[in-house]
Amino acid sequence: MNTPFPAATVLGYPSIGRDREMKRAVEAFWSGRTDAEVLASDLAAVRRQSRERMAELGLDATNGAVPSDATAYDHMLDVAAAFGAIPARFAHLRDDAGRLDAAGYFTVARGEGDLPPLEMTKWFDSNYHYLVPEIGPETEFAYVDDRIVREYREAADEGIVTRPVLVGPVTFLALAKEEIGDGGSDAYAAGGAERTPFVPLDRLDDLVGAYAGILRDLHEAGAPWVELDEPILVADGDLPRERLLEATRRAYAALGALAERPAILVAAPYGELRDALPVLAEAPIEAIGLDLVRGGVPSEDAAALRGRTVVAGVISGRNIWRADLEAALTKLEEVAGLVGDEGSVAVGTSTSLFHVPLDAERETELPDGLRDWLAFADQKIAEVVTLARGLAEGREAIAEELAGARVALENRLNHPGVHRAEVRDRVGAIDEGTVVRPEYSVRAPIQENLLGLPPLPTTTIGSFPQTGEIRRARAAHRRGDLDDAGYLEAMRREIAEVIELQENLGLDVLVHGEPERNDMVQYFAELLDGFATTQHGWVQSYGSRCTRPSILWGDVSRPAAMTVEWSAYAQSLTDRPVKGMLTGPVTILAWSFVRDDLPLGETAAQVALALRDEIADLELGGIRIIQVDEPALRELLPLREENHAGYLDWSVDAFRIATSGAAAGTQIHTHLCYSEFSEIFDAIDRLDADVTSIEAARSKMEILPAVRDAGFDREIGPGVYDIHSPRVPDVEEITDLLRVACDAIPARQLWVNPDCGLKTRRYEEVEPSLANLVAATRAVRESL
Repeated sequence: MNTPFPAATVLGYPSIGRDREMKRAVEAFWSGRTDAEVLASDLAAVRRQSRERMAELGLDATNGAVPSDATAYDHMLDVAAAFGAIPARFAHLRDDAGRLDAAGYFTVARGEGDLPPLEMTKWFDSNYHYLVPEIGPETEFAYVDDRIVREYREAADEGIVTRPVLVGPVTFLALAKEEIGDGGSDAYAAGGAERTPFVPLDRLDDLVGAYAGILRDLHEAGAPWVELDEPILVADGDLPRERLLEATRRAYAALGALAERPAILVAAPYGELRDALPVLAEAPIEAIGLDLVRGGVPSEDAAALRGRTVVAGVISGRNIWRADLEAALTKLEEVAGLVGDEGSVAVGTSTSLFHVPLDAERETELPDGLRDWLAFADQKIAEVVTLARGLAEGREAIAEELAGARVALENRLNHPGVHRAEVRDRVGAIDEGTVVRPEYSVRAPIQENLLGLPPLPTTTIGSFPQTGEIRRARAAHRRGDLDDAGYLEAMRREIAEVIELQENLGLDVLVHGEPERNDMVQYFAELLDGFATTQHGWVQSYGSRCTRPSILWGDVSRPAAMTVEWSAYAQSLTDRPVKGMLTGPVTILAWSFVRDDLPLGETAAQVALALRDEIADLELGGIRIIQVDEPALRELLPLREENHAGYLDWSVDAFRIATSGAAAGTQIHTHLCYSEFSEIFDAIDRLDADVTSIEAARSKMEILPAVRDAGFDREIGPGVYDIHSPRVPDVEEITDLLRVACDAIPARQLWVNPDCGLKTRRYEEVEPSLANLVAATRAVRESL
């Protein structure tokens, strides 16, 4: 293939639309307000808007610089649907050719009735959740859905030649789980029967044959380039490294050998390729994408780049800070030296831009000067285009842009809120005594006597549905249309209703429902110094679910109590214990855009000290159970094992800084969700929480053997109700999960709870689900 790669590109662009049009289109279809034809038209409009915007910002519209990677739910699901790799329990949803229609596609993602959806977990070390494919020895791979080809033609008909983007075959299979019978991908629930060892990567050759079909059709449609993303190559995982590298050799030897195909870019976002670099360099592909933000310019195996086309990811696709353009240009010049005159360098992003919001120029309410420090997706495209011009024409051609970036960086580092001596001094005073509580053997009987809970105590994770009435009250208060007294009354009314509902359902430990919280991180960001929040800074979390990450830009402190008033009011309404609800320091960092001028561990300690003060005030307010959520603990785990220990040390320390000041009689809970917990179980144990609740419903208690084998002696709440699906689990289903839990863990250690908070669900789903949860718990209690 002799197709030149464009001088500037990005590895992907947000799918959600400038005003979350994708979310609205999909949810309108789910609710029945629109049909499949309207949905298709609405999503096409979002794709058109995105393509036109990228071209307007300077990406070449004629040669594949504009990526085509939009999804209606998830990129991994898109690959599974394209190749018919759908679990057998969904077979009835496919037509005679093996395709899913729109309703079937979303049923696989969200479940329906007795059909559990695909499991969901975090995408590498990001806050995006992907759907885990289920692949078995009998899975039939076939190229059944040409959506990606149709979308290429759609763009071409509108005058833009795009670069289709797919998750690569090695990553797709390496992240998949084995499909086992009708129950899905749960080996533990299968009863431990002896089976021939199988991993989805065994099916590589069959899957590559299906990829070949798409590549041939794209070639016929005129696509000059296709991008296959292989982030698994930058991470240490469960598969032996040599097996992963051999799979990469085999896959790209086969795809590269196709006579009719577009030129292939294999991108490796999120880290360094290391030993995978020479493997890709030897493959018959046309370009390699390197993450030079996480990885840096290769030194070992640098010779492998000689004569190659390299897409140099010097602009971060993960953070929102303006780039140091001079440093980025220096990296580009180094890569140009490595590839030599016979090679070529294109300027790109380190990852897809779907991790960042669309346009910083829309953020008109940020504190003075802060917007000038920011680069969202559109600004990052401008940076890529600028650097491509600088690489081609010399630094003098972009002197003005270099100077502007330098001034923005200096202004940011010199801002008085970025370095506050009193905050740094308090962090410096942390010692070993700051992170130690009395032993659990001392705490447990004190808490048992104070709380008087039954076996298998029931609770929820924290939030209850955020109704339209709640959102309208918050919006009116924000606009000034509802005064403080009116807002307080509205929130108290909602809290009272939630407390009454939980008492009527028979839950043992209650929550106030969090009606006052727009988001579990943003709420705290609005009350802590050192943070800013955005108006339009939405990013996709999973499916149609979008979040607005806050911006942690300076040193962090707590001016006043943040949650005490709400929790104390809820506790005044009931004799049952009410949990105080806090978001943990690691999760606040993980779900914010965090400053990059200070080590993460030091920033986490600042946040932890603010939470420590909040816990002390909650205790003074009469709260005896306090939950400090850390759903993102696994999320930030470095992709290379050599870096795990350092991360886990500071993250565990941050949790313990926040919680170790609590009295022995105060029961500290934590919550973790959608993670591979077995990888960090030692760290979870070191958190020293009295009760740990975890996601477990979709995986059917898959984590519990690790809990049992580790000798975990504190209390644990494996989720029995998957809140990310609209389906209502019946009593039998929950009872079965509870019995699996009791078989693995002594009942005296078990709590019963949903997988996660209920904020995104509707009351018509929540009430029957919780009623079934309580009924199942009572049935299992009677059998103890």
